[in-house]
Amino acid sequence: MKKLGYLLFPLLTLGVGALAGYFAAPGIETIYPLLEKSSLTPPGYVFPIVWTVLYILMGLGLADVVRRRGEGFETAVFLWSMQLVLNFSWSLLFFGFGAYSAALACLIVLWIFVFLMILAFHPISRLAARMQIPYLLWVGLAGYLNWVICQLNP
Repeated sequence: MKKLGYLLFPLLTLGVGALAGYFAAPGIETIYPLLEKSSLTPPGYVFPIVWTVLYILMGLGLADVVRRRGEGFETAVFLWSMQLVLNFSWSLLFFGFGAYSAALACLIVLWIFVFLMILAFHPISRLAARMQIPYLLWVGLAGYLNWVICQLNP
């Protein structure tokens, strides 16, 4: 039964990502192409690939933490849940509402929660913690890209 989490949690995170994508799609298709962006902005096809991998890693990391249930388990699950809510919220703020500054603030808080989640995962499962490092780096890049959009599109 505990191994079922290795399927269910990645599916959960992919579902949240798909739902965020559904709500963000109109902004992605209409407004985002018109924005001035950083020269470091990856091509559009990169985003769904990267996010799919990151959502799977988020889910697998949580599954490993849940299976091991070490000290600090509740905190780790709370931080994981909060970062997922913030992740979803960023998509709505940025693409749904075009609130780029609010989205940047959300992204900064998201980065902090991902960092704290990694710290909370580490004593329970070093592997789960390491699986979140690409996510932390990607959120850092997203923060930079969001900041540039705020600067170039006042």
